[in-house]
Amino acid sequence: MPYDFDNTPDRRGTQSLKWDVKDNELPMWVADMDFATAPQITEALISRAKHGIYAYSIVPDEWYDAIIGWWKRRHNYSIDKSWLQFCTGVVPAISCLVQRLTNVGDNVAVLTPVYDIFFHSIENFGRHTLECQLVYNDGKYSLDFDALEKALCNPLTTMLILCNPHNPTGTVWTKEQLKTIGALCKKHGVVVLSDEIHCDLTLPNVSYTPFASASEDCAEISITCISASKAFNLAGLQSAAVFVPNKRLRETVVRGLNSVEVAEPNCFAVHGTVAAFNHGEQWLDDLKNYLAENRRVAAEFIKKNIPTARLVEADATYLLWIDCSVFTDNSSELCEFIRAKSGLILSEGAQYRGNGKSFVRMNIACSRDRMKDGLNRLKDGIKAYINRK
Repeated sequence: MPYDFDNTPDRRGTQSLKWDVKDNELPMWVADMDFATAPQITEALISRAKHGIYAYSIVPDEWYDAIIGWWKRRHNYSIDKSWLQFCTGVVPAISCLVQRLTNVGDNVAVLTPVYDIFFHSIENFGRHTLECQLVYNDGKYSLDFDALEKALCNPLTTMLILCNPHNPTGTVWTKEQLKTIGALCKKHGVVVLSDEIHCDLTLPNVSYTPFASASEDCAEISITCISASKAFNLAGLQSAAVFVPNKRLRETVVRGLNSVEVAEPNCFAVHGTVAAFNHGEQWLDDLKNYLAENRRVAAEFIKKNIPTARLVEADATYLLWIDCSVFTDNSSELCEFIRAKSGLILSEGAQYRGNGKSFVRMNIACSRDRMKDGLNRLKDGIKAYINRK
């Protein structure tokens, strides 16, 4: 029996980052979902809570087995147990490893527009962001390999942070694209730190390729960050994993994560992940179908009712990346205006750099009725913005 995603819990007054807003406001920005997680996960966490002792925890074999089994079943990729390291989150891992594997003053390359926290992880520690902008043409994004190699061949470029699948554009990189990235990075001595947190949120008939699986080069030079948090709405459990096939690189990664104390779980982190990957498969499949229909409905609505905007084609994530370049190149101003006029809260594309200044990002991981409310607010907000004096 399919799970019910039309009825979502009320998140107001629950210390939610997303929902700590005015009563008339509708937050559709930060990338978490308004759906309750799979009931099997809730049951596992309740069972753990009933024990009554919330002391120091270890990472048991069940955690390794759950991740290995999931990647084999869902992504046809074999992860060796020795490659895996627990971490309290993908962002803590990225920030730690930028510090551990690069030097102050180094360049860290990114494919922009891209998740804005990457810039924080780079620049807060004295490194330089080296943008390699994606090519945008006719509603789609693609890679510019000549520009990428130019960035990688700079002697001060020591790391590439890759988003696979890509946030905010929703692009799923092909195996051939990943192989080429791997070959270029190997050629120029650049480590790839691959954020694959959105990998389980592709469209139902679309599969993603783990970067490390694309080629031997990719496996040799890569560190991959994964988590159940996006797909199962578990970000608050602070649970992720890092896997590194290359033994020498792995030892550096493990030492780095341990040195900043982000390699030990809280007492619920392991239980949530194990329950998700062992028992959440059907729930996730139903979720993906629901999100795919949300995306279809949204695309149809925007095309019919907001002709001045264009939805970028995407194969992954629950995020809409909306091109507003026909009427603005100031997404910050646009988002402020829409919020003041309609109460709809979006992510301004400018924060993702690249060509993002003409885009907004909208989270549709919510009930269809709530999404339609958001789309109508978007329509009214854009109309008022265009017609403003």
